Amino acid sequence: MEELIKKDLVTSGKAKSLYKTSNEDLYILHYRNDTSAFDGKKIESLEGKGAINNKFNAFVMKHLEENGVSTHFESQISDTESVVKKLEMTPIECVVRNIAAGSICKRLGVQEGLELDPPTFEFFYKDDDLGDPMINDYHIESFGWATSDQVEEMKNLTFKVNEILKELFAGGGMILVDYKLEFGDYKGKLLLGDEFTPDGCRVWDAETKEKLDKDRFRQDLGDVVESYHIIANKLGII
Repeated sequence: MEELIKKDLVTSGKAKSLYKTSNEDLYILHYRNDTSAFDGKKIESLEGKGAINNKFNAFVMKHLEENGVSTHFESQISDTESVVKKLEMTPIECVVRNIAAGSICKRLGVQEGLELDPPTFEFFYKDDDLGDPMINDYHIESFGWATSDQVEEMKNLTFKVNEILKELFAGGGMILVDYKLEFGDYKGKLLLGDEFTPDGCRVWDAETKEKLDKDRFRQDLGDVVESYHIIANKLGII
């Protein structure tokens, strides 16, 4: 890959920053140690989180690419930075739930740990000020956030990712409880964007049901980064 020059900041989210580069088609994604929950109401800096998330995401994105899912990931270039393709992101989160946990338990009054067969799929509008409200296909098309073809493609790709990653995590003795994905357009092609890290998914130990993801931060269970390392070790990332 050509030597990239890091340029202006494009945007800075709750845990990552995105920078322009000397190549107009590529960005540099910087994973910070910042950690937030409850739409930014709870914020801390956790030493080492940026580095483990960067490495974790690189591993998962490469695994998905090897299994036929196109992503924006190009390469990891430092402990906390990766090169990614420049996407026109849809303001939509695609959520698949294999096990009931988190908001679905509150919304529907179901018990945490209930196996969902088949898995559920939900769309959410990505807007912290509104609390990332749940939406459906009609909202997406009516407001022009994506076309009907893109909606179906996002669903299909999200379920394909589910089959690939459920098997991967199961091989490490873990349960992939749920996760969110985001997509964007790259020169007319829909690609998986953003990240796949323990910040955006729930992972439990298959035997003990111990929570190993960001719920440890949300629920003040402690050892957040240490648990991320446990997941990474079980997957053979580190």
